[in-house]
Amino acid sequence: MNKLSIALALLALISLSACASKQKKPASVPVATEEASADAGATKPKRSKRVDPNAVNAGPCPAMGVLYDASRVIEFEGADERFASIAWTGEMRGVRGLCRYIGEDPIVMNLKLNLAFGRGPMASGNKHTYRYWVAVTRKDRLPLSKQYFEAPVTFARGEDRAVLDVELERIVIPRANENVAGGNFEILVGFDLTPAQLTFNRDGKRFRVNAGQ
Repeated sequence: MNKLSIALALLALISLSACASKQKKPASVPVATEEASADAGATKPKRSKRVDPNAVNAGPCPAMGVLYDASRVIEFEGADERFASIAWTGEMRGVRGLCRYIGEDPIVMNLKLNLAFGRGPMASGNKHTYRYWVAVTRKDRLPLSKQYFEAPVTFARGEDRAVLDVELERIVIPRANENVAGGNFEILVGFDLTPAQLTFNRDGKRFRVNAGQ
């Protein structure tokens, strides 16, 4: 299966909802709920015992990235796709992280996301909640699991832009055995988009958070 097919399959899982609340860091939640090597018929891994906690990782960390087609979100008020109709915008500017696994332990990831947001001419109030997801995939294969999170944002008085650093402290990827390394997996992040928002991105249309400045 090629990269495009994987990306299309992943985007097909995106839900159609959007919501709003006050600003805070999202709680960290384990993402992978399916066994990492289920296709190999392996059993669920157990945590290693009698392993030196200072030992180095058994292998590399999973690759991390922002799925391009889901890296931006623009919410319009009405059907017109023009700057004067924009209510809210968001952009994922990057993701990085660290991992830890020794012996037969699962891979435990700490992720940090850098997000930028915009308040457009049609925005109501100064608070908005953006919904995004974190997906775990086997490398070059379909997603294993997907978890949704919310990023509540409060724009300062008189400001139309905001930047938020989000930390997800514990994302767990089970391994079938100690021979399954982190390099077998990928972690992708993106905004939860409606079909119209996804089409907007794929058509190459673009309004950045500082549009019109």
